[in-house]
Amino acid sequence: MAKRVDIISDTHGRLSEALRASIEGCDLLIHAGDITSESNWAELALAAPQVKAALGNNDAFYDYGSDVERMPIFVFEGLRFAVAHYREVLPVGSCDVAVCGHTHVPVVEREGSCLVVNPGSPTYPRGFQGPTMARLMVEDGKVLSAEIIEL
Repeated sequence: MAKRVDIISDTHGRLSEALRASIEGCDLLIHAGDITSESNWAELALAAPQVKAALGNNDAFYDYGSDVERMPIFVFEGLRFAVAHYREVLPVGSCDVAVCGHTHVPVVEREGSCLVVNPGSPTYPRGFQGPTMARLMVEDGKVLSAEIIEL
């Protein structure tokens, strides 16, 4: 059975009602950094059965506990994920899905055999799109679909 992976980044201390509603029911929630709110992290940590997050460049003064790392690398549904705030540091050659943030501009693209996803920002979008997040459907080591969701 396919699992839903919702990906967010750059929330910067604000979780909109549209974002809260959109991530409801996901199987895995990934945050690619710049949470900038311990209370937002506490809420997000309970939003899905599994939650993974990376530290962003604005997260240094916050204490999210040991669950938020510089670059979490993990396996979910047979896919190897790497999450970092900056795309430049992602090990795209050794993972199936590489998640980043920082630019506030959404991107879903292949780099070799790796799917690179930047969900943009649900709070302070840049570029021509409004607030965004990303959603993957995955099953048995395959990404079935990958899309940017406008909030």
